[in-house]
Amino acid sequence: MARHDSPRTSATREPSSKKRMFWMLLITGLVFGLVFGVKAFFAAQTNKYFDNMPQPPATISAGIAQQQTWHDTVQGVGTMVAVNGTQVTTESPGVISEIHFKPGDQVKAGAVLLQLNASTEVATLKSLEATAHLTATQRDRYYELAQTKLVSRDEADKRAADAATARAQVDAQRALVERKTIRAPFSGVLGIRKVNLGQYVEPGAELVSLQQLDPIYLNFTLPEQRLPAIRQGSVVSVQVDAMPGQKFEGTITSVEPQVDPQTRNFQVQATLRNPDNALRPGTFARVTFDQGSEQRVVVIPQTAISFNPYGNSVYVITQAPAKADPAQAKPEGKPPGPALVVKQRFVKTGATHGDLIAITEGLKPGERVATSGLLKLRNDAAVIINNSVLPTSEKAPTPVNR
Repeated sequence: MARHDSPRTSATREPSSKKRMFWMLLITGLVFGLVFGVKAFFAAQTNKYFDNMPQPPATISAGIAQQQTWHDTVQGVGTMVAVNGTQVTTESPGVISEIHFKPGDQVKAGAVLLQLNASTEVATLKSLEATAHLTATQRDRYYELAQTKLVSRDEADKRAADAATARAQVDAQRALVERKTIRAPFSGVLGIRKVNLGQYVEPGAELVSLQQLDPIYLNFTLPEQRLPAIRQGSVVSVQVDAMPGQKFEGTITSVEPQVDPQTRNFQVQATLRNPDNALRPGTFARVTFDQGSEQRVVVIPQTAISFNPYGNSVYVITQAPAKADPAQAKPEGKPPGPALVVKQRFVKTGATHGDLIAITEGLKPGERVATSGLLKLRNDAAVIINNSVLPTSEKAPTPVNR
């Protein structure tokens, strides 16, 4: 027999289930709240620790800004250019019948280099010369007849015109025959031959290179600020990478009157003696010359400069105010030295000599600047100076060729 709960029993159990559900949700909420609260507390403490954690000092090398006397030296780079240089070509087509040079020969102006087959042109020239001789004879005979009134004056003039036309045709054909002989347009050194015996060449075909090497030009560029200081006749010193350690002297012979609006540079040309043909066209060259004046400048190693689009800067090393940096502690129980920090300072730079660069504004003599490890630095960063390995700072460096 089935058992049925009375209405009174059901009424007493319903509030008990709701109470259990309430306490279960409350305890679950408290547990989750406690977990998330503890997690948030530890995250906040971790962030606070990292935010207040002292930055370890960066190890750098340091240099001292020095005042030196520099000559007003102008420096530039350029390219050697032949006074006369060309690719010898032919004006007429033809087959090469003779070659009268060897690659690398030094030739004089007018020397015969190649000969094209001109047998047909020479035969035509002989025919035209015969015609010209005949017309000249007829011209003279008709002039004699015109004197005795046996022929009209107009007929004599016509024969004279025929003779002049025939002579012009001879001259044109002779010039065509001459073009079959390829000559050196100027004295110089020949390059590598580009054609062979028996080869057919078209007009304008390159046969051989010819370069006049003594004297030789050096074309180089300078910034527009140097334009008032450049004078024709100034002596320049030139160095080329092909002959390290050797210096060549030249004279400024031309200054381009126009400044390039794209680069704000202007071109200068110097002439150098080159009797042994040591300098060759196309060679990269460095040129320097003094303006004669002296100036006192503050110089530092170029490695100390941070070159940026918004301005060049240096990191000046100063002492931290009223603190001692434990990282600067000295051995053998000595008290720690003064803490050092860096301050970024914008400067204006000037000319460079070797590894050194002039500072025209923003730095005083005797101030210390960071010369290496700049990428690790920021304003007020603590630093440790280690000058056991210093970057080069020579006015005239001579690196070893490895």
